[in-house]
Amino acid sequence: MRAWTLEEAGQPIRLAEVPEPAPRGGGVIVSVLAAYLPAYTEALSQGARGAIPTPLVLGAGGIGRVESVADDVFNVAPGDIVMINPLLSSGETDGPQEILVGWTGVGGRGRATATTTAMRAVWRDGLWAERALCPKETVVRLAGAEEYARLDRLAFLGWLAIATEGLNSAGQRPGQTVAVIGGTGQLGVATLLTALARGAAGVVAVGRNTAVLDRLAGMDPRVRTVAFTGDRARDAAALGEVDVVIDALGSVPGPDPTLTGFDALRPGGTMALIGGVRQDLPLPYGEIMRRRLTVRGSWMSPPETVLDVWRMVAAGTLNLDVLEPCTVGLDDPAGAIKLAAGASGPEFAVLIPDAAMR
Repeated sequence: MRAWTLEEAGQPIRLAEVPEPAPRGGGVIVSVLAAYLPAYTEALSQGARGAIPTPLVLGAGGIGRVESVADDVFNVAPGDIVMINPLLSSGETDGPQEILVGWTGVGGRGRATATTTAMRAVWRDGLWAERALCPKETVVRLAGAEEYARLDRLAFLGWLAIATEGLNSAGQRPGQTVAVIGGTGQLGVATLLTALARGAAGVVAVGRNTAVLDRLAGMDPRVRTVAFTGDRARDAAALGEVDVVIDALGSVPGPDPTLTGFDALRPGGTMALIGGVRQDLPLPYGEIMRRRLTVRGSWMSPPETVLDVWRMVAAGTLNLDVLEPCTVGLDDPAGAIKLAAGASGPEFAVLIPDAAMR
């Protein structure tokens, strides 16, 4: 079958013929219908986002149709439409270790261990292929999804689940005001959409891309936008006081954009960090204490959250019509990755393998 492979970090992602995935215990073989392409894929393939267990088929998160299951798999069956969530746990009750299948990223302290290395050896390849072998723990059945007209939009489900888990961590309640730092990125848009669907009284989208901010402002009357100026005090004042801050920023040169959100928290507020910032945050002890603030980390999402998001989509409370997927096939990985890098806001790239298009 055809797949996108990365032989070694720093090399280009290539289209190659690879063996069909072989069934094994705990495994689910899926035909890939729609797989999300993150904007930072090229940087990741160059090794800029952490170690990658090469060689492998990349691809974390997407929609598939179950073709076959191992004898010990009971959560899905052939014919099911499923979301493949890349987060895989080792399963210990007293401190599970986690990896992202087909991607970079290790949970906990972010350092590889003998356990995570062994997990990656067994469950290595991702979804940028015609078919994939997935551990049963990562496969979530989407009841009724066979009737959903736009599976390309459902490829965004993984980002919506990450955003929802962040809002869960922050304890977002209906009627609260949520600020999204990095609101013009794809994870920021996912957070905006899910916060609205969960009953936010208002969502403040904060970012630098003014064209995307203008588009977000027209999505819902509850959305307000703030363009970063780089002046932390001025930007925090423009946000006003908010109940919840979600930091969905990617790579940034310093901590001030994140701290702008911290400054805007009202007493008793919570900030959840869900993005890709690689900066240390100088947080003021006295303010956290006196204002009774909470700062939480939230990494990826469990299958229960994926299912919650799908149920909101299926019920119509989370409307995906504003999303603008740009679909690509397997033939031109370099062009597809370039397209993904140029997408922003509600635009994103989706791989639909040729086999899924027939």
